Amino acid sequence: MLEFFAKEKSVAGPGFNRWMVPPAALAVHLCIGQAYAFSVFNGPLSKVIGIDSSAPDDWKLTTLGWIFSLAIFCLGLAAAFGGKWLEKVGPRLTMFVAACCFGGGFLVSAIGVSTHQIWLLYLGYGILGGIGLGLGYVSPVSTLIKWFPDRRGMATGLAIMGFGGGAMIGAPLSVFLMGHFKTPTSVGVIETFIVMGVLYFISMTIGSIAIRIPAPGWQPAGWTPPPESNKMITKHHVHIDEALKTPQFYLLWLVLCLNVTAGIGVLGQASLMIQETFKGEVTAAAAAGFVGLMSVFNMGGRFFWSSASDYLGRKNTYFVFFLLGTLLYCFVPHTGQTNSIALFVLSYCLIISMYGGGFSTIPSYLADMFGTKYVGGIHGRLLTAWSAAGIFGPVLVNYIREYQVGHGVAIAASYEVTMYIMAALLVIGFLINLMIRPVDAKHYMADDAIDEATAGNRLRNPQPA
Repeated sequence: MLEFFAKEKSVAGPGFNRWMVPPAALAVHLCIGQAYAFSVFNGPLSKVIGIDSSAPDDWKLTTLGWIFSLAIFCLGLAAAFGGKWLEKVGPRLTMFVAACCFGGGFLVSAIGVSTHQIWLLYLGYGILGGIGLGLGYVSPVSTLIKWFPDRRGMATGLAIMGFGGGAMIGAPLSVFLMGHFKTPTSVGVIETFIVMGVLYFISMTIGSIAIRIPAPGWQPAGWTPPPESNKMITKHHVHIDEALKTPQFYLLWLVLCLNVTAGIGVLGQASLMIQETFKGEVTAAAAAGFVGLMSVFNMGGRFFWSSASDYLGRKNTYFVFFLLGTLLYCFVPHTGQTNSIALFVLSYCLIISMYGGGFSTIPSYLADMFGTKYVGGIHGRLLTAWSAAGIFGPVLVNYIREYQVGHGVAIAASYEVTMYIMAALLVIGFLINLMIRPVDAKHYMADDAIDEATAGNRLRNPQPA
Protein backbone atom coordinates (compact mmCIF):
# COMPACT_ATOMS: atom_id res chain seq x y z
CA MET A 1 0.00 0.00 0.00
CA LEU A 2 2.72 2.49 0.96
CA GLU A 3 4.62 1.62 -2.24
CA PHE A 4 1.68 2.97 -4.26
CA PHE A 5 2.22 6.40 -2.69
CA ALA A 6 5.94 6.48 -3.55
CA LYS A 7 6.99 9.46 -5.66
CA GLU A 8 8.38 7.35 -8.50
CA LYS A 9 5.02 5.57 -8.83
CA SER A 10 3.28 8.84 -9.62
CA VAL A 11 5.49 9.81 -12.60
CA ALA A 12 3.33 10.09 -15.74
CA GLY A 13 4.01 7.69 -18.55
CA PRO A 14 4.20 8.44 -22.30
CA GLY A 15 1.01 9.87 -23.76
CA PHE A 16 -0.37 11.15 -20.45
CA ASN A 17 -2.65 14.14 -20.94
CA ARG A 18 -1.65 16.95 -18.58
CA TRP A 19 -5.24 18.21 -18.49
CA MET A 20 -6.05 15.23 -16.27
CA VAL A 21 -4.08 16.85 -13.44
CA PRO A 22 -6.31 19.90 -12.73
CA PRO A 23 -9.35 17.74 -11.76
CA ALA A 24 -7.16 15.85 -9.26
CA ALA A 25 -6.06 19.17 -7.78
CA LEU A 26 -9.65 20.41 -7.60
CA ALA A 27 -10.74 17.23 -5.79
CA VAL A 28 -8.49 18.34 -2.93
CA HIS A 29 -8.84 22.13 -3.05
CA LEU A 30 -12.64 22.13 -3.25
CA CYS A 31 -12.61 20.19 0.03
CA ILE A 32 -10.09 22.17 2.03
CA GLY A 33 -11.67 25.39 0.75
CA GLN A 34 -14.49 24.61 3.18
CA ALA A 35 -12.42 26.58 5.69
CA TYR A 36 -13.77 29.78 4.14
CA ALA A 37 -17.29 28.69 5.07
CA PHE A 38 -16.52 27.99 8.71
CA SER A 39 -18.29 31.21 9.76
CA VAL A 40 -21.66 29.48 9.19
CA PHE A 41 -20.87 27.28 12.21
CA ASN A 42 -20.16 30.21 14.55
CA GLY A 43 -23.80 30.97 15.28
CA PRO A 44 -24.89 27.36 15.99
CA LEU A 45 -21.70 26.66 17.99
CA SER A 46 -22.52 29.63 20.22
CA LYS A 47 -25.89 28.00 21.01
CA VAL A 48 -24.89 24.37 21.58
CA ILE A 49 -26.37 24.46 25.11
CA GLY A 50 -29.08 27.08 24.71
CA ILE A 51 -30.16 25.71 21.27
CA ASP A 52 -32.38 28.68 20.31
CA SER A 53 -30.28 31.35 22.04
CA SER A 54 -26.91 31.47 23.74
CA ALA A 55 -26.85 30.20 27.31
CA PRO A 56 -24.41 31.53 29.93
CA ASP A 57 -22.18 28.46 29.49
CA ASP A 58 -22.15 28.62 25.70
CA TRP A 59 -19.00 29.60 23.84
CA LYS A 60 -18.56 33.26 22.91
CA LEU A 61 -17.88 34.31 19.32
CA THR A 62 -14.43 35.59 20.28
CA THR A 63 -13.65 32.11 21.68
CA LEU A 64 -14.94 30.40 18.55
CA GLY A 65 -13.07 32.82 16.29
CA TRP A 66 -9.80 31.23 17.35
CA ILE A 67 -10.76 27.94 15.68
CA PHE A 68 -10.52 29.52 12.23
CA SER A 69 -7.44 31.55 13.16
CA LEU A 70 -5.67 28.47 14.50
CA ALA A 71 -6.53 26.47 11.37
CA ILE A 72 -5.03 29.15 9.12
CA PHE A 73 -2.00 29.47 11.41
CA CYS A 74 -1.38 25.70 11.23
CA LEU A 75 -1.98 25.81 7.48
CA GLY A 76 0.98 28.13 7.07
CA LEU A 77 3.22 26.13 9.39
CA ALA A 78 2.32 22.82 7.75
CA ALA A 79 2.93 24.30 4.31
CA ALA A 80 6.28 25.72 5.45
CA PHE A 81 7.60 22.51 6.96
CA GLY A 82 5.73 20.16 4.63
CA GLY A 83 6.82 21.96 1.45
CA LYS A 84 10.33 20.50 1.59
CA TRP A 85 8.92 17.08 2.48
CA LEU A 86 6.60 17.40 -0.53
CA GLU A 87 9.60 17.84 -2.86
CA LYS A 88 11.05 14.62 -1.40
CA VAL A 89 8.05 12.26 -1.30
CA GLY A 90 5.92 13.76 -4.07
CA PRO A 91 2.35 15.07 -4.14
CA ARG A 92 0.50 11.74 -3.94
CA LEU A 93 1.55 10.81 -0.40
CA THR A 94 1.33 14.43 0.75
CA MET A 95 -2.24 14.74 -0.52
CA PHE A 96 -3.28 11.47 1.17
CA VAL A 97 -1.86 12.59 4.52
CA ALA A 98 -3.77 15.85 4.03
CA ALA A 99 -6.98 13.85 3.54
CA CYS A 100 -6.42 11.96 6.78
CA CYS A 101 -5.72 15.14 8.75
CA PHE A 102 -8.52 17.28 7.33
CA GLY A 103 -11.19 14.58 7.50
CA GLY A 104 -9.98 13.46 10.91
CA GLY A 105 -10.08 17.05 12.17
CA PHE A 106 -13.84 17.14 11.64
CA LEU A 107 -14.30 13.92 13.60
CA VAL A 108 -12.23 15.16 16.55
CA SER A 109 -14.21 18.42 16.49
CA ALA A 110 -17.47 16.45 16.59
CA ILE A 111 -16.26 14.85 19.83
CA GLY A 112 -15.39 18.32 21.12
CA VAL A 113 -18.91 19.60 20.48
CA SER A 114 -20.44 16.46 22.00
CA THR A 115 -18.42 16.86 25.22
CA HIS A 116 -18.46 20.68 25.03
CA GLN A 117 -14.66 20.84 25.23
CA ILE A 118 -13.39 23.81 23.20
CA TRP A 119 -9.82 22.51 23.27
CA LEU A 120 -10.93 19.54 21.15
CA LEU A 121 -12.24 21.93 18.48
CA TYR A 122 -8.93 23.77 18.63
CA LEU A 123 -7.11 20.44 18.31
CA GLY A 124 -9.45 18.96 15.71
CA TYR A 125 -10.38 21.60 13.16
CA GLY A 126 -7.72 24.06 14.31
CA ILE A 127 -4.52 22.01 14.51
CA LEU A 128 -5.19 18.67 12.80
CA GLY A 129 -7.47 20.21 10.19
CA GLY A 130 -5.02 23.09 9.71
CA ILE A 131 -2.21 20.64 8.97
CA GLY A 132 -4.45 19.00 6.38
CA LEU A 133 -5.16 22.42 4.91
CA GLY A 134 -1.47 23.25 4.55
CA LEU A 135 -0.37 19.94 3.04
CA GLY A 136 -3.39 19.77 0.75
CA TYR A 137 -2.88 23.36 -0.38
CA VAL A 138 0.75 23.19 -1.57
CA SER A 139 0.72 19.68 -3.06
CA PRO A 140 -1.16 20.28 -6.34
CA VAL A 141 0.16 23.83 -6.90
CA SER A 142 3.82 23.00 -7.51
CA THR A 143 2.76 20.01 -9.61
CA LEU A 144 0.60 22.13 -11.92
CA ILE A 145 3.32 24.75 -12.36
CA LYS A 146 5.60 21.97 -13.63
CA TRP A 147 2.91 20.64 -15.98
CA PHE A 148 2.14 24.10 -17.39
CA PRO A 149 5.41 26.05 -17.80
CA ASP A 150 3.77 27.86 -20.71
CA ARG A 151 0.79 29.05 -18.62
CA ARG A 152 1.99 29.41 -15.04
CA GLY A 153 -0.63 31.90 -13.95
CA MET A 154 -3.50 29.94 -15.44
CA ALA A 155 -2.16 26.70 -13.93
CA THR A 156 -2.00 28.02 -10.39
CA GLY A 157 -5.42 29.59 -10.91
CA LEU A 158 -6.84 26.19 -11.86
CA ALA A 159 -5.60 24.65 -8.63
CA ILE A 160 -6.16 27.44 -6.18
CA MET A 161 -9.57 28.49 -7.51
CA GLY A 162 -10.84 25.25 -5.99
CA PHE A 163 -9.77 26.43 -2.55
CA GLY A 164 -11.63 29.68 -3.07
CA GLY A 165 -14.70 27.82 -4.33
CA GLY A 166 -14.83 25.36 -1.47
CA ALA A 167 -17.16 27.60 0.52
CA MET A 168 -19.59 27.65 -2.40
CA ILE A 169 -20.17 23.98 -1.65
CA GLY A 170 -19.32 23.97 2.05
CA ALA A 171 -21.61 26.82 3.17
CA PRO A 172 -24.95 25.56 1.78
CA LEU A 173 -24.00 21.95 2.56
CA SER A 174 -23.28 22.86 6.18
CA VAL A 175 -26.54 24.81 6.55
CA PHE A 176 -28.52 21.98 4.93
CA LEU A 177 -26.97 19.28 7.11
CA MET A 178 -27.38 21.29 10.33
CA GLY A 179 -31.02 21.91 9.42
CA HIS A 180 -31.50 18.21 8.65
CA PHE A 181 -29.95 17.02 11.92
CA LYS A 182 -31.30 19.77 14.18
CA THR A 183 -33.63 18.66 16.98
CA PRO A 184 -35.14 20.40 20.03
CA THR A 185 -32.05 19.25 21.98
CA SER A 186 -29.32 19.63 19.33
CA VAL A 187 -28.18 22.28 16.84
CA GLY A 188 -27.07 19.50 14.49
CA VAL A 189 -23.38 20.42 14.38
CA ILE A 190 -22.06 17.07 15.68
CA GLU A 191 -23.65 14.99 12.93
CA THR A 192 -22.74 17.60 10.32
CA PHE A 193 -19.06 17.45 11.29
CA ILE A 194 -19.08 13.64 11.02
CA VAL A 195 -20.71 13.56 7.58
CA MET A 196 -18.49 16.29 6.15
CA GLY A 197 -15.33 14.71 7.57
CA VAL A 198 -16.08 11.40 5.85
CA LEU A 199 -17.08 13.01 2.53
CA TYR A 200 -14.00 15.22 2.40
CA PHE A 201 -11.68 12.32 3.23
CA ILE A 202 -13.07 10.28 0.33
CA SER A 203 -12.84 13.13 -2.20
CA MET A 204 -9.28 14.09 -1.20
CA THR A 205 -8.14 10.47 -1.31
CA ILE A 206 -9.47 10.15 -4.87
CA GLY A 207 -7.49 13.27 -5.82
CA SER A 208 -4.30 11.86 -4.30
CA ILE A 209 -4.69 8.63 -6.27
CA ALA A 210 -5.28 10.48 -9.56
CA ILE A 211 -2.37 12.97 -9.33
CA ARG A 212 0.67 12.56 -11.62
CA ILE A 213 4.00 14.40 -11.93
CA PRO A 214 5.88 14.99 -15.21
CA ALA A 215 9.05 13.07 -16.02
CA PRO A 216 12.33 15.00 -15.50
CA GLY A 217 12.97 17.43 -18.35
CA TRP A 218 9.44 17.16 -19.75
CA GLN A 219 7.93 20.13 -21.55
CA PRO A 220 4.82 20.64 -23.70
CA ALA A 221 5.15 19.58 -27.34
CA GLY A 222 6.04 22.48 -29.61
CA TRP A 223 6.70 24.90 -26.77
CA THR A 224 9.90 26.89 -26.56
CA PRO A 225 10.74 28.93 -23.45
CA PRO A 226 10.48 32.66 -24.19
CA PRO A 227 13.69 34.69 -24.56
CA GLU A 228 15.06 36.14 -21.33
CA SER A 229 13.88 39.65 -22.16
CA ASN A 230 11.80 40.02 -19.01
CA LYS A 231 14.17 40.47 -16.08
CA MET A 232 11.38 39.64 -13.64
CA ILE A 233 11.18 36.07 -15.00
CA THR A 234 14.28 33.93 -14.50
CA LYS A 235 15.25 30.71 -16.30
CA HIS A 236 17.51 29.76 -13.43
CA HIS A 237 16.72 28.08 -10.11
CA VAL A 238 17.24 29.08 -6.49
CA HIS A 239 17.50 26.34 -3.84
CA ILE A 240 14.72 26.28 -1.25
CA ASP A 241 17.13 27.15 1.58
CA GLU A 242 18.96 29.82 -0.45
CA ALA A 243 15.67 31.59 -1.15
CA LEU A 244 15.48 32.51 2.53
CA LYS A 245 18.70 34.52 2.12
CA THR A 246 17.19 36.83 -0.49
CA PRO A 247 15.34 40.09 0.27
CA GLN A 248 12.79 39.15 -2.42
CA PHE A 249 11.44 36.30 -0.28
CA TYR A 250 10.70 38.58 2.66
CA LEU A 251 9.25 41.34 0.50
CA LEU A 252 6.91 38.83 -1.12
CA TRP A 253 6.10 37.47 2.34
CA LEU A 254 4.95 40.93 3.42
CA VAL A 255 3.05 41.50 0.18
CA LEU A 256 1.07 38.28 0.68
CA CYS A 257 0.58 38.84 4.41
CA LEU A 258 -0.88 42.32 3.96
CA ASN A 259 -3.13 41.29 1.09
CA VAL A 260 -4.42 38.30 3.06
CA THR A 261 -4.89 40.18 6.34
CA ALA A 262 -7.12 42.66 4.57
CA GLY A 263 -9.45 39.92 3.36
CA ILE A 264 -9.31 37.00 5.74
CA GLY A 265 -10.88 38.77 8.70
CA VAL A 266 -13.91 39.52 6.55
CA LEU A 267 -14.16 35.92 5.36
CA GLY A 268 -13.96 34.59 8.89
CA GLN A 269 -16.97 36.67 10.01
CA ALA A 270 -18.77 37.27 6.70
CA SER A 271 -22.05 35.63 7.71
CA LEU A 272 -22.34 37.46 11.03
CA MET A 273 -21.02 40.78 9.67
CA ILE A 274 -23.68 41.25 7.00
CA GLN A 275 -26.42 40.27 9.46
CA GLU A 276 -25.21 42.82 12.02
CA THR A 277 -24.56 45.58 9.47
CA PHE A 278 -28.10 45.21 8.07
CA LYS A 279 -29.85 43.93 11.19
CA GLY A 280 -33.34 42.61 10.55
CA GLU A 281 -32.94 42.79 6.77
CA VAL A 282 -30.54 39.87 6.17
CA THR A 283 -31.54 36.43 7.48
CA ALA A 284 -29.14 33.61 8.39
CA ALA A 285 -30.03 31.82 5.16
CA ALA A 286 -29.39 34.99 3.12
CA ALA A 287 -26.09 35.47 4.96
CA ALA A 288 -25.10 31.91 4.00
CA GLY A 289 -25.94 32.87 0.43
CA PHE A 290 -23.64 35.89 0.79
CA VAL A 291 -20.84 33.58 1.95
CA GLY A 292 -21.51 31.36 -1.04
CA LEU A 293 -21.50 34.33 -3.43
CA MET A 294 -18.20 35.53 -1.99
CA SER A 295 -16.92 32.03 -2.61
CA VAL A 296 -17.87 32.30 -6.29
CA PHE A 297 -15.90 35.55 -6.60
CA ASN A 298 -13.05 34.13 -4.54
CA MET A 299 -12.88 31.16 -6.89
CA GLY A 300 -13.40 33.15 -10.08
CA GLY A 301 -10.90 35.78 -8.99
CA ARG A 302 -8.25 33.13 -8.46
CA PHE A 303 -8.53 31.98 -12.05
CA PHE A 304 -9.19 35.39 -13.62
CA TRP A 305 -6.44 37.37 -11.90
CA SER A 306 -3.78 34.65 -12.12
CA SER A 307 -4.54 34.17 -15.83
CA ALA A 308 -4.43 37.94 -16.32
CA SER A 309 -1.04 38.02 -14.61
CA ASP A 310 0.37 36.00 -17.54
CA TYR A 311 -0.18 39.17 -19.59
CA LEU A 312 0.00 41.98 -17.01
CA GLY A 313 2.94 40.55 -15.09
CA ARG A 314 2.79 39.44 -11.43
CA LYS A 315 4.06 42.73 -10.01
CA ASN A 316 1.55 44.84 -11.92
CA THR A 317 -1.27 42.51 -10.93
CA TYR A 318 -0.47 43.06 -7.27
CA PHE A 319 -0.44 46.82 -7.86
CA VAL A 320 -4.05 46.49 -9.04
CA PHE A 321 -4.96 44.50 -5.91
CA PHE A 322 -3.57 47.13 -3.57
CA LEU A 323 -4.90 50.21 -5.34
CA LEU A 324 -8.41 48.98 -6.09
CA GLY A 325 -8.66 47.23 -2.73
CA THR A 326 -7.82 50.43 -0.87
CA LEU A 327 -10.56 52.34 -2.66
CA LEU A 328 -13.14 49.63 -2.00
CA TYR A 329 -12.36 49.31 1.72
CA CYS A 330 -12.75 53.07 2.09
CA PHE A 331 -16.09 52.85 0.27
CA VAL A 332 -17.60 49.97 2.31
CA PRO A 333 -18.57 52.07 5.39
CA HIS A 334 -20.60 54.29 3.07
CA THR A 335 -22.69 51.28 1.96
CA GLY A 336 -23.62 50.54 5.56
CA GLN A 337 -24.46 54.18 6.31
CA THR A 338 -26.75 54.39 3.26
CA ASN A 339 -28.21 50.93 3.92
CA SER A 340 -27.19 49.73 0.46
CA ILE A 341 -27.00 45.95 0.69
CA ALA A 342 -26.33 45.59 -3.04
CA LEU A 343 -23.27 47.90 -2.98
CA PHE A 344 -22.05 46.25 0.23
CA VAL A 345 -22.20 42.81 -1.40
CA LEU A 346 -20.65 44.01 -4.67
CA SER A 347 -17.77 45.76 -2.88
CA TYR A 348 -16.89 42.72 -0.83
CA CYS A 349 -17.21 40.37 -3.79
CA LEU A 350 -14.66 42.47 -5.72
CA ILE A 351 -12.39 42.64 -2.66
CA ILE A 352 -12.56 38.86 -2.21
CA SER A 353 -11.87 38.28 -5.91
CA MET A 354 -8.55 40.11 -5.48
CA TYR A 355 -7.91 38.39 -2.18
CA GLY A 356 -8.24 35.06 -3.98
CA GLY A 357 -6.25 36.37 -6.93
CA GLY A 358 -3.39 37.18 -4.58
CA PHE A 359 -3.15 33.53 -3.55
CA SER A 360 -3.24 32.17 -7.09
CA THR A 361 -0.77 34.74 -8.43
CA ILE A 362 1.88 34.35 -5.70
CA PRO A 363 3.10 30.86 -6.79
CA SER A 364 3.77 32.17 -10.30
CA TYR A 365 5.42 35.27 -8.80
CA LEU A 366 7.71 32.91 -6.88
CA ALA A 367 8.40 30.76 -9.95
CA ASP A 368 9.28 33.90 -11.91
CA MET A 369 11.69 35.05 -9.19
CA PHE A 370 13.21 31.76 -7.98
CA GLY A 371 12.63 29.26 -10.82
CA THR A 372 10.39 26.19 -10.81
CA LYS A 373 12.64 23.48 -9.37
CA TYR A 374 11.88 24.18 -5.69
CA VAL A 375 8.82 26.39 -6.08
CA GLY A 376 6.65 24.00 -4.04
CA GLY A 377 8.89 24.21 -1.00
CA ILE A 378 9.47 27.95 -1.34
CA HIS A 379 5.75 28.49 -1.73
CA GLY A 380 5.12 26.43 1.39
CA ARG A 381 7.50 28.56 3.43
CA LEU A 382 6.01 31.77 2.11
CA LEU A 383 2.59 30.62 3.31
CA THR A 384 3.70 31.37 6.87
CA ALA A 385 2.52 34.83 5.81
CA TRP A 386 -0.95 33.29 5.65
CA SER A 387 -0.47 31.96 9.18
CA ALA A 388 0.31 35.44 10.45
CA ALA A 389 -2.59 36.95 8.53
CA GLY A 390 -4.88 34.25 9.90
CA ILE A 391 -4.23 35.72 13.33
CA PHE A 392 -4.10 39.43 12.45
CA GLY A 393 -7.21 39.59 10.26
CA PRO A 394 -9.82 37.91 12.49
CA VAL A 395 -8.36 39.54 15.61
CA LEU A 396 -8.71 42.99 14.04
CA VAL A 397 -12.30 42.34 13.02
CA ASN A 398 -13.47 40.51 16.17
CA TYR A 399 -11.78 42.52 18.90
CA ILE A 400 -12.20 45.97 17.37
CA ARG A 401 -15.89 45.12 16.92
CA GLU A 402 -16.15 44.01 20.55
CA TYR A 403 -14.35 47.16 21.74
CA GLN A 404 -16.60 49.39 19.66
CA VAL A 405 -19.81 47.74 20.86
CA GLY A 406 -18.55 47.83 24.44
CA HIS A 407 -18.11 51.60 24.15
CA GLY A 408 -21.60 52.28 22.89
CA VAL A 409 -21.07 52.13 19.11
CA ALA A 410 -24.06 50.69 17.26
CA ILE A 411 -23.50 47.11 16.12
CA ALA A 412 -24.22 48.07 12.51
CA ALA A 413 -21.36 50.60 12.60
CA SER A 414 -18.91 48.50 14.62
CA TYR A 415 -16.92 47.38 11.57
CA GLU A 416 -16.23 50.80 10.03
CA VAL A 417 -12.92 51.56 11.79
CA THR A 418 -11.64 48.12 10.82
CA MET A 419 -12.31 48.83 7.14
CA TYR A 420 -10.14 51.95 7.21
CA ILE A 421 -7.36 49.99 8.92
CA MET A 422 -7.54 47.38 6.15
CA ALA A 423 -7.23 50.15 3.54
CA ALA A 424 -4.10 51.45 5.28
CA LEU A 425 -2.56 47.96 5.22
CA LEU A 426 -3.09 47.78 1.46
CA VAL A 427 -1.34 51.12 0.96
CA ILE A 428 1.69 49.71 2.79
CA GLY A 429 1.50 46.60 0.62
CA PHE A 430 1.61 48.75 -2.53
CA LEU A 431 4.83 50.41 -1.36
CA ILE A 432 6.47 47.08 -0.50
CA ASN A 433 5.56 45.59 -3.89
CA LEU A 434 7.19 48.63 -5.49
CA MET A 435 10.50 47.61 -3.87
CA ILE A 436 10.69 44.12 -5.44
CA ARG A 437 13.55 43.58 -7.93
CA PRO A 438 14.99 40.48 -9.70
CA VAL A 439 16.97 38.00 -7.58
CA ASP A 440 20.73 38.54 -7.62
CA ALA A 441 22.56 35.96 -9.77
CA LYS A 442 24.74 34.95 -6.80
CA HIS A 443 21.76 33.05 -5.38
CA TYR A 444 21.33 30.79 -8.44
CA MET A 445 22.18 27.11 -8.08
CA ALA A 446 25.76 26.24 -9.07
CA ASP A 447 24.67 23.48 -11.47
CA ASP A 448 22.17 25.74 -13.19
CA ALA A 449 24.20 26.13 -16.38
CA ILE A 450 21.71 23.95 -18.26
CA ASP A 451 18.54 25.95 -18.56
CA GLU A 452 15.01 24.62 -18.88
CA ALA A 453 15.09 24.57 -22.67
CA THR A 454 18.21 22.38 -22.79
CA ALA A 455 16.85 20.08 -20.11
CA GLY A 456 13.67 19.70 -22.11
CA ASN A 457 15.62 18.65 -25.18
CA ARG A 458 17.18 15.78 -23.23
CA LEU A 459 13.77 14.25 -22.67
CA ARG A 460 11.17 15.67 -24.99
CA ASN A 461 8.01 13.63 -24.57
CA PRO A 462 5.36 15.03 -26.92
CA GLN A 463 2.17 15.60 -24.96
CA PRO A 464 -1.15 17.27 -25.73
CA ALA A 465 -0.75 21.00 -25.17
